[in-house]
Amino acid sequence: MKPLDILITSLLLFIPLLHLLIAPYTKVEESFNLQATHDVLVYGTPVADASRRIALAYDHSTFPGAVPRTFVGPVLLAGVSQPLLALLGFPHAQLIVRGVLGLFNAACLLVFRNALAAAFGAAAASWWVVLLMSQFHIAYYLTRTLPNMFAFGLTTLAAAFLLPAPQPGQPPSRRNPAIGLLVFATAIFRSELAILLATTALYLLLTSRITLRSLIPVFAVSFLASLALSVPIDSYFWQKPLWPELWGFYYNAVLGSSSNWGVSPWHYYFTSALPRLLLNPLTPPMVLLSLVNPATSRPARDLVIPNILFVAIYSFQPHKEARFIFYVVPSLTAAAALGANSIFTRRAKSLMYALASLVLCGSVLASFAASVAMLLLSSLNYPGGDALSQLYSLLPKDGSAAAVSVHADVLTCMTGLTLFGQNPAGLPLALYDTPPSVESESSAPLVLFDKTEDPTKLQWTRFWSTFDYALAEDPAKPLGNWEVIGIVEGYAGIEVLRPGYGQVDIEAGGGDGAGGQDLILGKGAAIRQVRDTVRKFTGGWWAGPRMAPQIRIMKRIKDQA
Repeated sequence: MKPLDILITSLLLFIPLLHLLIAPYTKVEESFNLQATHDVLVYGTPVADASRRIALAYDHSTFPGAVPRTFVGPVLLAGVSQPLLALLGFPHAQLIVRGVLGLFNAACLLVFRNALAAAFGAAAASWWVVLLMSQFHIAYYLTRTLPNMFAFGLTTLAAAFLLPAPQPGQPPSRRNPAIGLLVFATAIFRSELAILLATTALYLLLTSRITLRSLIPVFAVSFLASLALSVPIDSYFWQKPLWPELWGFYYNAVLGSSSNWGVSPWHYYFTSALPRLLLNPLTPPMVLLSLVNPATSRPARDLVIPNILFVAIYSFQPHKEARFIFYVVPSLTAAAALGANSIFTRRAKSLMYALASLVLCGSVLASFAASVAMLLLSSLNYPGGDALSQLYSLLPKDGSAAAVSVHADVLTCMTGLTLFGQNPAGLPLALYDTPPSVESESSAPLVLFDKTEDPTKLQWTRFWSTFDYALAEDPAKPLGNWEVIGIVEGYAGIEVLRPGYGQVDIEAGGGDGAGGQDLILGKGAAIRQVRDTVRKFTGGWWAGPRMAPQIRIMKRIKDQA
């Protein structure tokens, strides 16, 4: 492999890890797998009195979600991460766990890249890498513990196995593993992938690349193996006979309950989601070019048709999210790479090809720039994680308190508060009747969190009297005598400021009083500093993120009786 090819290929690893470091916090959609991984690492898999211990310690016993999810991913993630945690320390656990998932997905992309290079050449593979890594969403989500991203690696491997073999006469032995991987991804992680499995199998049957005689045994063995893996593990952790994805299919497809989370028009995936996922506006034209070019039309059809059919059929589901169709992006981008490579290899033949190649290179650079901007803005959407970090920095470190109690509201929990963040020491806190004593060089207190949502309890003054601190969106929510000691802001859109015009420091009626600007901490303070510095050099002009107060860090003022 040439040095340039090595450099370009390294983007598959470097860019997702960069996204992880810049946006280390998570949201509620990622919480089940992340919390479950924490619980497996901290509490293990109890054998004696398992039902009581799981009910007492595991987060899913308190917050089960709309439907039960599989523990297969968290168990594997915890097992692979455990040696790294022993080496690097539990305070870095969330980054390590997400990094391990990202490395798995990046490795699957690398397999796809190598298969693409073997089939169509290193140049086409390099175009695929730069097109894919200049897309924001895939790189951003590779490390995120969504069920979709556990399935993503398996579907990417399946797509790699379906690429043409390097030698025309080579037997098509890789199609069986591709079907098996799609079955695993469907039965264990995401039931909607049954549609992708069906469209892929149907396409292979219609093009005479597989027969029913070979397809049925592969499907049956893979399906039974998936059940043999998922059912025992999930029945143990949920303490009842369970196949989670059957529940998910019944909830979403049969009951249609997914529409409770919102309904999008039938064309949403084609008119909104796919253009945003592919990002580069030249990607769709490059896909079309690869389809009409006689030299690439057949492999392009193999890459496009099953995936587009999956998106079209899945569009009948009322509730739609871009992450539900992440699986098609590597293949569609590969088709675009074939079109881009066919233009770039002809750049010396005519002025038209030279100009088209220049435009292509410019579009990739523009997409990279747009992705960086989207990453920076997206990193501002986690005020809960930012508030947790700022709370730790505000706690007394003089040994005056052995433990402090904190109430976290719903917004905090939904935007970054995780069990890894709550428990940096990796202690089995749920099994203690009283807070344990913790040896610490900084003498920082142990922080115990409460996430009560019951509106009745939240109206009791005596409930709030049990806490030392609160993380609250509404500063009037905690009852009693409290003071705001910090304000964490979140992204609230783009603002353009002209000379002589300044942003209001604290929204009117926010309840934070005069001098609120001095209380702003974390990313909000960093953005303000950057904004003020830029305006000094631009004569007062500024175009950038607008930040608004999201979470107040509050301290209870105790009676001095």
